[in-house]
Amino acid sequence: MKQNTFTRILLCLYLPIALVPAFSQEKRLSYDQAFKWGQPRLFKSLPRLQWYDSRTLLKTTSEKGVMHYILVDAETEAETLLFDSGVMKENLDIPKSISLNSAGWNSDYSAAVILHQGNIYYLNRNNKIFRQLTASAHPAHNPVLSPDGSYIGFTREHNLFVVDVKTGLEKQLTADGSDYVYNGWASWVYYEEVLGRRSRYRAFYWSPDSRKIAFLKFDDTDVPVFTLFNADGVHGQLEKAHYPKPGDPNPEVALGIVSIETGKTVWVDTAIEKDQYIAWVFWTPDSNTLLFQWMNRGQDTIAIFGCDPATGKRNRIYREHQDSWVEFFEDLYIFKDSKHLLLRSGKTGWPQLYICAMDGSQEKQLTRGEWSVKSIAMVDEDKGLVYVTGSDNPSTDNHLYSVNIKKYKTRKLTTGSGSHYTTLSPGGLYFIDQYSNIETLGVLNLHTGNGAFVRTIETSATPELNEYALGRTELFTIPSGDGYDLPAVWTLPPDFDPGKKYPVLFSVYGGPGSASVRNSYQRLRNLYLAQQGIIVFSVDHRGSGHFGKKGMAMMHRNLGKWEMHDYTAAATWLRNKNFVDTERIGITGGSYGGYVTCMALTCGAEYFTHGNALYSVTDWKLYDSIYTERYMDTPEENPAGYNFGSVMTHAEKYTNGLRIVHGSLDDNVHMQNTIQFIDKLQNLDKPFELMIYPNQRHGIGFPKYYHSTRESYEFWMRSFFPEQ
Repeated sequence: MKQNTFTRILLCLYLPIALVPAFSQEKRLSYDQAFKWGQPRLFKSLPRLQWYDSRTLLKTTSEKGVMHYILVDAETEAETLLFDSGVMKENLDIPKSISLNSAGWNSDYSAAVILHQGNIYYLNRNNKIFRQLTASAHPAHNPVLSPDGSYIGFTREHNLFVVDVKTGLEKQLTADGSDYVYNGWASWVYYEEVLGRRSRYRAFYWSPDSRKIAFLKFDDTDVPVFTLFNADGVHGQLEKAHYPKPGDPNPEVALGIVSIETGKTVWVDTAIEKDQYIAWVFWTPDSNTLLFQWMNRGQDTIAIFGCDPATGKRNRIYREHQDSWVEFFEDLYIFKDSKHLLLRSGKTGWPQLYICAMDGSQEKQLTRGEWSVKSIAMVDEDKGLVYVTGSDNPSTDNHLYSVNIKKYKTRKLTTGSGSHYTTLSPGGLYFIDQYSNIETLGVLNLHTGNGAFVRTIETSATPELNEYALGRTELFTIPSGDGYDLPAVWTLPPDFDPGKKYPVLFSVYGGPGSASVRNSYQRLRNLYLAQQGIIVFSVDHRGSGHFGKKGMAMMHRNLGKWEMHDYTAAATWLRNKNFVDTERIGITGGSYGGYVTCMALTCGAEYFTHGNALYSVTDWKLYDSIYTERYMDTPEENPAGYNFGSVMTHAEKYTNGLRIVHGSLDDNVHMQNTIQFIDKLQNLDKPFELMIYPNQRHGIGFPKYYHSTRESYEFWMRSFFPEQ
């Protein structure tokens, strides 16, 4: 279950860092400043930077729709214009209707692929070439330049194609694409829960030598169809999608390797069990072996296989089983010798690094301890270093570390308590660090690869920041009552008086492994709500990731149980504070957070008084198969878990104070969830508020976002301050 990109950005945006006095002046934030990017801004955006080479940054700026690509020497700050999209369009006679802002550039920005109105265009800056490569009434999707720059691979009408960038000649590589069969294009449930939304449904992968493409083929023939209704126009329109729910047939998946020269496809031997998952394909650097990952339907066993592209025969490299669930290795790294691979696994209770031989003969554990390696950022084989991100102590921080492969030693490279989001230059000569904590707004710093500070690139605090009285944010822990110290954060009103009574607003997401409490600067909207006299509060339960797989595994077959245990423990802790108004304890969240909100107002009705639930799951039998079965198994295997985890089971406990929000075209968490829940509430003669957003998907986008934000805010004002 993942929120759409727009909503995720809004929910996860952290204000960027200079130490800020908590009560500097008496100015107060306006609603427009907090929710509509109104002036004056208290922080400015940090520059958009990425690494161009080991010593040079690429900065992009935009002015009236024109993009400027500027090279910046990392140490001297000397700037050189690489190119200007406006000038380039004029020089190459590129039509004004074609935007270069979303062009897919290669690593040195010499060539780009552009998708415009469903057709593909090719641009080469060095050779001053711009040409249209496809002209079809049927749109192309996901054009990807081959590693050698000779071809562009893409899908059209669920078939896989390549086009030669020099001749413009197209070659169709598959021919059986249909409304049920997709070549190189992911079935919805794989896109949402396995490959991720960043894939944009792409499920094909160039070999490093540019001679072959590996692709996943999906067959949705047996997958049930779910129907959505678009109410536009006079007669409306039906939208149908293959959407498997728990226990339903999943899409059948095959893995093919097609030769660009001959067009011949070799099918990989993936048949292990009748019901299985195949995904996350990787090529070895020499293009001689294709790796794929296999998982059983129960999602408690995973294996990595290598196969011969010429024959499709497989051999097992790695296998892992966990009693709860396993997860795909998304950032797996294959060494240059094509004989070893690096992966992260939580099989010992905490996500750690392992090196495995490609022949399956040996395995070495690189990192150890009760801390989480969150991602593999880069591998520098020449120096024998692996760079990873993670959090040791406290778990609310995020840092960059280097791991010595030969000495098995780990070194923290970022300093200062807080959240460090880093990007390494090729070869690890430098890294840039965007950093903040609860007291300091974001700053962008440059460091050498060993962590030494070089310079501050930019800070986001503006002079106006010190003119405002902002609430104080504090990190702490709350006892769960059975051994877990739950990370929590709150922001207190600027004029906080412990002798007064304040309402509390929980902000939650709550899904397995999805921590919300971080040591980073609070969002402006939280500071605004605190200014209105609300204690803004978040707490993470035992399954959020702070306690490794031990805590998460407790959620297996029990979604809803431990979240409610820990959230009600936190609510009890708050209720014992003299300054907390026990008649005004609210909770809000979207998606899984909407589910938690609905559970809090039903199962936890004696602890929570008000809730604002957005696009919520209300019964796990109504969500998709892959996500739900990972944690709950099937309804047939776990009827008691599904029964307790359903909001409807606890609806009789609900009294009042719930606002429910959903988009009518939500193709992720279907509005069916809300419809069945409100049907239950109506039958029980329970009061509630309901807001439907016509034709909105999962999350409320523009222009309705402003309406949704204001209505939610006004709900809290009238709930917490009815006398005003």
